[in-house]
Amino acid sequence: MHNLEMTDILGPIGHDMQRMDAVLRRSTGSIVPLVGEINQHIVGGGGKRLRPAVLLLAARACGYDGDEHLRLAAAVEAVHTATLLHDDVVDRSRLRRGRPTANQVWGNEASVLVGDFMYSRATQMIVESERIDIVAVLSTAANDIAEGEVVQLSNRHNPGLTEQQYFDVIRNKTARLFEASAQAGALIAHAPKARERALARFGVHLGNAFQLIDDALDFAGSVDAIGKNLGDDLADGKATLPLIHAMREAPPEQAECIRHAIRKGSLERLPDILAAIESTGAIEYTARLAAHESEQAIDALSALDESPFRASLAALARFAVQRDR
Repeated sequence: MHNLEMTDILGPIGHDMQRMDAVLRRSTGSIVPLVGEINQHIVGGGGKRLRPAVLLLAARACGYDGDEHLRLAAAVEAVHTATLLHDDVVDRSRLRRGRPTANQVWGNEASVLVGDFMYSRATQMIVESERIDIVAVLSTAANDIAEGEVVQLSNRHNPGLTEQQYFDVIRNKTARLFEASAQAGALIAHAPKARERALARFGVHLGNAFQLIDDALDFAGSVDAIGKNLGDDLADGKATLPLIHAMREAPPEQAECIRHAIRKGSLERLPDILAAIESTGAIEYTARLAAHESEQAIDALSALDESPFRASLAALARFAVQRDR
């Protein structure tokens, strides 16, 4: 699915997205030139802005007609940006969205510190809402994300990671911010509890679907399409679902080859590993689970009244599993 279709999906909140972008740039500005440069690099880096879009759509789908959701959506994107800056340092990534990462350009120290700045600025923006329930939802999510990153780091080079443990990691690392964004959208609109819970559930399943497809694309995409190098997760020693499935289903010799690569964070036998992934149907398996998550996300939306905003949320869930990047 291409960006044009993404523009169509977000059509009902096109104006909101533009205004949110302006709030984000204004709010994360700084008199410190280096902050501005790194910010411009990552905020202007062509990300899809999915998390703020989910918040804006959720608020509108619940009948909200004010402006307060713009600042919250910008805060959510600032939290996401902070996690990207920190992730790229931890993962020693060189490419993101097809461009050199901030740590590649400015170094690790600057990336970590500007990530800290983005986190603290996001907190200020959330507090400005003066809604303790929303502060609670978004601050708890930020904490869970950080915890998820630590768990993922602890599991690096661990070929014994189970499928359940993998899902626990992606639940915190990726799905959590989608969940909190959808829930915050419901809260700002003072939606009934049942709708708030339904939107939170939508966010979890949407986030899971996105991460599953990301992990599949790491072995099935191309550098041009996914904006990073093939096998990057394996090079980091991450046991993602395609590898977990391949180790479970492959003959012992192939499974041991994958285990060795995860332990060493090595790509030297990548062709053999890709062959094992292919022969065990690991990409199809991962895509099948992603499709199930996408369906559950769409099911959760039945708690909302029909509207163009609800239709866009459903379209996002379909987009999650149909994309090639």
